[in-house]
Amino acid sequence: MDIEHVRSLFAKHFDGATGFVYASPGRINLIGEHTDYNGGFVFPGAIDKGMIAEIKPNQTNKVRAYSIDLKDYAEFGLNEEDAPTASWARYIFGVCREMIKRGVDVKGFDTAFAGDVPLGAGMSSSAALESTYAFALNELFAEGRIDKFELAKVGQATEHNYCGVNCGIMDQFASLFGKAGSLIRLDCRSMEYQYFPFKPEGYRLVLLDSVVKHELASSAYNKRRQSCEAAVAAIRKNHPHVEFLRDCTMEMLDAVKTAISEEDYMRAEYVIAEIQRVLDVCDALERGDYETVGQKMYETHHGMSKLYEVSCEELDFLNDIAKECGVTGSRVMGGGFGGCTINLVKDELHDAFIAKAQADFTAKFGVSPKVYDVVISDGARRLA
Repeated sequence: MDIEHVRSLFAKHFDGATGFVYASPGRINLIGEHTDYNGGFVFPGAIDKGMIAEIKPNQTNKVRAYSIDLKDYAEFGLNEEDAPTASWARYIFGVCREMIKRGVDVKGFDTAFAGDVPLGAGMSSSAALESTYAFALNELFAEGRIDKFELAKVGQATEHNYCGVNCGIMDQFASLFGKAGSLIRLDCRSMEYQYFPFKPEGYRLVLLDSVVKHELASSAYNKRRQSCEAAVAAIRKNHPHVEFLRDCTMEMLDAVKTAISEEDYMRAEYVIAEIQRVLDVCDALERGDYETVGQKMYETHHGMSKLYEVSCEELDFLNDIAKECGVTGSRVMGGGFGGCTINLVKDELHDAFIAKAQADFTAKFGVSPKVYDVVISDGARRLA
């Protein structure tokens, strides 16, 4: 992230002024996919790609914002009826409104921002943007009194109320709570969290972006949630305490196998196993056992492809290449139907793996996958 680039363009657009500079990262999720709405665990970490914004109060009630990457300018007030039309500006407006709802006396400010989180690659550029502004407004207008969990909820509520996306809280949580050298296990039921060491010496984390996005994602996602709920409803008849698949064992699921559809059974089988895999990976990291971490990643990919059926031909192809090249771990990252694979690769295999993945994928699909090496890094912070 280039702080000097942001500062020079802020000065250019706002009469040579200087303000305060804040940054928030994008995120990866090492393991724990489709577990959040089943009361389970996710396991994200902040990465060394994100958003930087320079911000300076301007003694008015208007926000004047410049998107450096889009070369676009927006100006808007802070009342509900002042919502801007540009979708990027709605993120900033939404954060302002959500902070105001929490009693913060947000005033007008000038801002310019830029990012190096790849858009559409599943690294949560929108959460990085929301977290940057939530963190900044908390410092500038609330003397830092709002805790980071509430700031994550500000970002989530911005998505819900101003951007039309009914997301969970993981992305904003990871962006705010990230810590270099650590991943965070978040319990999606209790919201308790714990840091685990992630210092893979001799390995690299690499994302391969398939550059495809299949359209059925949202309807398929809803259908899978319904399958999980159907399995829980059947199990609850025998076990009244059960609230989520998090509360279920494979024995409990097997007992209702004939009472639910084959599809519902497969979906629940994947989720129950995935929740356990997150715990297994945490144990492995405490031992420094990255080979077990990699094995669990492959198991997740198999489950997402064959049981949850949210992979696609392109992602399965990249996963197969990873296996062929001896990559330690590989899986589809995110909801599925396109996006990236996340790969844990030994240093000495990295270059050959990338070269083969790009050549073979291009030969088959006519487009080259994008490659992003990522390092686990700190969360939202003030830079200057």
